[in-house]
Amino acid sequence: MEWYMAFGVLLGTLFVLMLLSVPVAFAFLGVNLVGAWLFMGGEAGLGQLVRNSIQSVSSFSLTPIPLFVLMGEVLFFTGVAYRAIAAVEQMIAKVPGRLSIVSVLGGTVFATLSGSTIANTAMMGGTLMPEMLKRGYAPGIAMGPIMAVGGIAMLVPPSALAVMLGSLAGISISQLLIGGVIPGFLLAVLFLAYVVIRCKLSPELIPQDEEGQFASGWERWRPFVVDVLPLFGIFVAVVGSMLAGLASPTESAAIGAVASVIATICYRSFTWAALYQSLMATARVSVIILFVLIASTTFSQLLSFSGATTGLLRIIGQYDLSPMLLVIGMLVILLILGAVIDQISMMMITLPFFMPLANAAGVDPIWLGVMMLLAMEIGLLTPPFGLLCMVMQSVAPPSIRLTQIYASVIPFIIIEIAMLGFILLVPWLAVGLPNMTR
Repeated sequence: MEWYMAFGVLLGTLFVLMLLSVPVAFAFLGVNLVGAWLFMGGEAGLGQLVRNSIQSVSSFSLTPIPLFVLMGEVLFFTGVAYRAIAAVEQMIAKVPGRLSIVSVLGGTVFATLSGSTIANTAMMGGTLMPEMLKRGYAPGIAMGPIMAVGGIAMLVPPSALAVMLGSLAGISISQLLIGGVIPGFLLAVLFLAYVVIRCKLSPELIPQDEEGQFASGWERWRPFVVDVLPLFGIFVAVVGSMLAGLASPTESAAIGAVASVIATICYRSFTWAALYQSLMATARVSVIILFVLIASTTFSQLLSFSGATTGLLRIIGQYDLSPMLLVIGMLVILLILGAVIDQISMMMITLPFFMPLANAAGVDPIWLGVMMLLAMEIGLLTPPFGLLCMVMQSVAPPSIRLTQIYASVIPFIIIEIAMLGFILLVPWLAVGLPNMTR
């Protein structure tokens, strides 16, 4: 069978299954079964499929995924994360539009501890947004910052999706995690600046006299010092150990998980019931991720074995694209896909083609990996599929229309696209910190 026919069979079967609303992981599993039978020798191919599946999840490099997930779940179920958000609000009590600012600052804090975009958005949306609407905040300024900052968890450690991308793309996981630190915090600063300026220019979006009595002096800062600064120690331990070369990603993830449990004990929030809930939630998320990894790895091998990858590389090579144009083309494809499919599907579909092209063109894999993460983060907000828009709809009051949710994220999508352009033009933003560890 010619490579283009094999390519059409594999992708055609995949899209048909997805159009039939088959879950992504099972759709890829179905394609893998068909491909293994057609291109790998019938029953022998199915046997090889099983062996490849076992090998794909036996890598020690995948261990950080459940450990990073556990960090956030422990802080979530014990309530420590909520204390940190309350402390941030106390610190900026006298700032106009403070709850919108709290959503950015608090969401950034939780992003450095959870590694989950969905958990970040669900927690902030479920706790802050009802109160913001009750006090008279406009829906746009209430929802937009929460969804935007939720995506930062995809960039900064501990990002489970960054670990997954590094594993699938053959990129150094530790350097990819470190590479997302500067872009992630720069995005938080830009989001914060936008919220402050927007509230200043459009005071009608926020209540003029917000309720609530707050202490002054040391009593105002004490919750921040007690409930927030120690949690930054967890982030510093995770990132610092990798930056200093003292720990691998797996070891730093273990440090973070243990530090999270110790933090909950120190805050007297630890309970065995909360730990049980955290472990169960971690197991559910980790199993889903590992199952997807099995399907994705095998799909990549089928594309290579059938000759589809080689054939596509040969055609694109005929156009003699520069590395910059090649990268821009990849990012445009990811931005388009982000509007219609989820981030895991984007990785599974594109990486088998993107990484051979990037390697052949000599593109820095860390630079490309960080930009891919940011492009997929933008997809979290892009209508109509935007996953975080769906999460927000699930926690928003019935009076909030989906069109309002979509409208609230447009300014933040523009900011993130601008950041993507900055990284494209100034690669140091992505590779500066990782180069320190090489």
